Amino acid sequence: MENMSELYSDIILEHNQCQENKHTLPTCTLEERGHNPSCGDDITLQADIEDGMIKDAAYTGHGCAISQASADIMIDLIKGKSVEEALRLVDLFLEMIKREVTDDDALEDLEDAIALKNISNMPARVKCAVLAWHTLKDAIEKGRNK
Repeated sequence: MENMSELYSDIILEHNQCQENKHTLPTCTLEERGHNPSCGDDITLQADIEDGMIKDAAYTGHGCAISQASADIMIDLIKGKSVEEALRLVDLFLEMIKREVTDDDALEDLEDAIALKNISNMPARVKCAVLAWHTLKDAIEKGRNK
């Protein structure tokens, strides 16, 4: 099992170093700031949503490797998907972190985000891992209530 955790660590490091999704969007229909005071993570999530589809998404801000990697992974996952599908993936990710869903087959839709599965064993890091996901969910729900 140790190899799995090494593989997961590599995925997290790769996504933390990846700058592809870390920028401001020229046009965005959704913007939300997420902040985790306990770790100092502070991100602003942007998305360009048209006809219920997430055409593009990006984030800016700073934080620990886990929050940055998690934001990057999430953006890779939701780009090109419908808002409904993105919300389903957010809920699945949060259920994985809370250990409500533990079956890898059920989690395979999360792709690289499965690398964050073992964060649930480190309560202090959970807020870092879920920051971007909660921020996206809040942003979509606020957008709907406008």
